[in-house]
Amino acid sequence: MKENINLFDHSLYVNRELSWLEFNRRCLAEAGDGSVPLLERVKFLAIAYGNMDEFFMIRVPGLLQRAESNNMTNIGPDIYLDAKALMHEIKASVDNLVIGYEICWGMLRGELFKNGIRIHDVDSLSESQRAWVADYYKERVHPLLTPLALDVSHPFPFISNNSLNVAVKIDHNGQDKYARVKVPIGILPRFVRVPSETAGMDFVQLEDIIESHIEALFPGMISEAYLFRVTRNADIKVTIDEAYDLMSAIETSLDSRDIGFPVRMLAEEGMPPEMLSLFGTNLKLGENQIHTATLGGMLLTDLWQIASIDAPQLKDESFVPYVPPEFGEGHNIFKTIKEKDWIIFHPYEPFDIIVRFLRDAADDPNVQSIKICLYRIGKDRSIINALKRAKEKGKAVTVLMELRAKFDETNNIYLAKELDKMGVHVVYGPIELKVHSKLLQVVRLEKDKLVKYTHISSGNYNMSTARQYGDISFLTANEEIGKDVGELFNALTGVFGPREYRHLLVAPAALKKALIEKIGRERENQKQGKKAYIAIKANGLVDSDIIAELYKASMAGVKIDLNIRGICCLRPGVKGISENIRVISIVDRFLEHSRIYYFENDGDPEIYLGSSDVMPRNLIARVEVLFPVLDKNILYHIKNNILDVHLKDTAKAKMLTPEGNYIPINKKGRKFRSQKWFIDHRGIWHG
Repeated sequence: MKENINLFDHSLYVNRELSWLEFNRRCLAEAGDGSVPLLERVKFLAIAYGNMDEFFMIRVPGLLQRAESNNMTNIGPDIYLDAKALMHEIKASVDNLVIGYEICWGMLRGELFKNGIRIHDVDSLSESQRAWVADYYKERVHPLLTPLALDVSHPFPFISNNSLNVAVKIDHNGQDKYARVKVPIGILPRFVRVPSETAGMDFVQLEDIIESHIEALFPGMISEAYLFRVTRNADIKVTIDEAYDLMSAIETSLDSRDIGFPVRMLAEEGMPPEMLSLFGTNLKLGENQIHTATLGGMLLTDLWQIASIDAPQLKDESFVPYVPPEFGEGHNIFKTIKEKDWIIFHPYEPFDIIVRFLRDAADDPNVQSIKICLYRIGKDRSIINALKRAKEKGKAVTVLMELRAKFDETNNIYLAKELDKMGVHVVYGPIELKVHSKLLQVVRLEKDKLVKYTHISSGNYNMSTARQYGDISFLTANEEIGKDVGELFNALTGVFGPREYRHLLVAPAALKKALIEKIGRERENQKQGKKAYIAIKANGLVDSDIIAELYKASMAGVKIDLNIRGICCLRPGVKGISENIRVISIVDRFLEHSRIYYFENDGDPEIYLGSSDVMPRNLIARVEVLFPVLDKNILYHIKNNILDVHLKDTAKAKMLTPEGNYIPINKKGRKFRSQKWFIDHRGIWHG
């Protein structure tokens, strides 16, 4: 291994923000893939566009503040020294992506039309349809519109986050005036269905209806009209000092999310310079923060409405998730779990198994207590109702509700209050740390002995995402793991601090250190001629200390496979540094969300599963859990029938190049699609 190489040199790292944008590009590629069913492609375009909005709401504000203050503290080697230069690169990448969105939407719109889902301009409607639209505007739209003048006699109006607006240029007594009209999306649908005269569905966009009737707001004065939207900082900061408790602090902070400072304006192509200048000046936006797009690049998150149309022939083929017979009706779920450990691989196996575990615990007279960590629950009531039922049945129920789950804060606060009113013990975890661990423990009295039944997962207790995300659940009655999880719950509800666990790797105290030690062990094994190999599947790889250790292992000759769905700051294939590292990313029907850490350990392999990615926020700023797979049969199946299957993907996997780009895997023969294999072989990991 070469000595004196600075493994933290920024040239060895892909910038985190640019890597995020590359993930968006992979989502966009799925939207443009003709082999994907049409409405699934529409869904991917909505996802890609929504990801872009989140990028600007969460990541860009910090970059702007750093550029303004020239603050160089607490930055990793992936960060450009000049934040302004980075913002310039981001703008170029975003502008390129927006063009891709526009082209893709134009293509999809044409294919939708051919398949009977017709999205029209108002001008292209039939006479009777235009008459219907005119009535719709008069009765439903016009009463909701409020034109606001933009001049010295009126305060510049507040433009809400990600709202769609019409900027109007008015000829008023020979003078140019400007006004803004907000498009009432949310109150009314973005895509308004109009009566069809032939088979299929006909839609017009709400903003098109408004623009075609804008004269009703400014009679005889309209000169020009352009669409625009503004994205604001939504990365709220919670200040506990001035609040009574964490919940009060978060509720106060949430009030500021919708009024965060502007970070981006997306304007319709052709908006005149004086109008762009008017908005840029009043919104305090620099030139790198103003982007332009055609109508096809405006607010495509609303395409979820189109993607949700009931047209099975235009969607992925459905399948019935596999239920192991031992979890079928008539089987005692506690007996099933006590007999052996289980992995449940979602969505190929249903999350209903976990819900049933909780429901049966609620109804079982021998169950004494239930403890659970909740992060993102969604709108489905199954988990909440089971917890309430358990409380009604006299169980001791404790819920650790993470109130700071981004964009789920309001729902989590509501549910925390609801459960608290029921008498459930609701706690929020350490003030300084988010609890991202996915833990559930049921304590049951059996023959005068308390037995702990434990569920640990990579995924949330969320019925909706469990159908869309690839996650691994683990069910066990293992006594030592049960004790570990019980002690962790006690720490989270009591006083949290570093402690030793029998099996669990818990962040922030021990997880990162353990990963570094295990990577180092593989490096030493390789040097000694022993068996060495590392494979990691995660959502993100950012932590520079871990990346440097992977570089060291690669330089020693260790073969390393990384399956990183999203952000990856490691550069593979760099001569003399990372030639032994291969990085892929799979974007397919289901969002890859499981985390798997494999270490060859000289022929005595170790696998850890859990909730943690390889990012500073997971390793330092959150309570995360990885647990070892102790059952040799399960270990075999995770390695051979899950981890390796992903790594063999040539259909949906893209390979990361040393330059930070992702390219298709060029392999001769029939393409292998891992998620299709999982569907076709669901349940194989129980053999």
